[in-house]
Amino acid sequence: MEPVKINQQQTSSLSQWILILLLGLIWGSSYILIKRGLVAFNAGQVGSLRIAITALMFLPLFLLYFKKITWSKLKYFAVVGFLGSLFPAFLFAYAQTKISSSLTGVLSSTTPLFTLFLGVLFFKAKPIWLKIIGVFIGLLGTSFLFLFGKQAGIEGNVIYALLVVLACLFYATSLNTINTFLKEIDPIITSAVSFVIIGIPASIYLFSSGFTEVFQVNDQAWASLGYITLLSFFGTFLGSILFFKLVVTTNALFASLVSYLIPIVALGWGFIDGEIITIYHIIGMILILIGVYLSKK
Repeated sequence: MEPVKINQQQTSSLSQWILILLLGLIWGSSYILIKRGLVAFNAGQVGSLRIAITALMFLPLFLLYFKKITWSKLKYFAVVGFLGSLFPAFLFAYAQTKISSSLTGVLSSTTPLFTLFLGVLFFKAKPIWLKIIGVFIGLLGTSFLFLFGKQAGIEGNVIYALLVVLACLFYATSLNTINTFLKEIDPIITSAVSFVIIGIPASIYLFSSGFTEVFQVNDQAWASLGYITLLSFFGTFLGSILFFKLVVTTNALFASLVSYLIPIVALGWGFIDGEIITIYHIIGMILILIGVYLSKK
């Protein structure tokens, strides 16, 4: 009997789908890890811890690729660092002091929509009607959650929900900056340089915030630190590397499918953690995902 031959293309395709499912699980779990970090630390400490730990993880890669860094692009690396990582890390942490991790996950799925919207307005991206319709449907889903704020769990906390929207706008600006000015740069170099840049102010803030005193007064401090370390390693460091691998081995369109998985995973974790999931969350998420689908066509 001849041995069964496994098609190399099928194996590659399977590995790509496993990779995208893994990314959806990792990034969709980020919000519950932020919630756990907030048990002992305040929002500013969670945000700065996340960035400082990730910067430390990227430091060896920064040193390894140091001679290959295009220093003339420094200002763009800084934009990616501050708008793509530092500010959102703080905004998400502050938002989750008042809104659920599941709602945060649903709202964060608007990033692809804002990426297209800002790309057309400021980065000379070509407008296509189907994409524009997708953006408006997605934003309708976001507006739906605010319109039914009480039922969706954001009544009285609208400002904190808007912090998530602002973080997504920052993400979108960062992505457009990469696509316009850093497309020819190795993504790992872009990540390593941008994180080392923002790791400095994040560390300064962290150690001026009374971070070390928390361990003396809160017996949950070490557990919260563990969750934030998991968030930094899996959600930021490893997640970035896996995403770059996915883009390189497939294409940006296929890699963007992770946007559909993140809110689903976030809602699942929220349900497991005892958060109230309503029909308004589901309808809002469906509208947003339809918008993302049309904007990616």
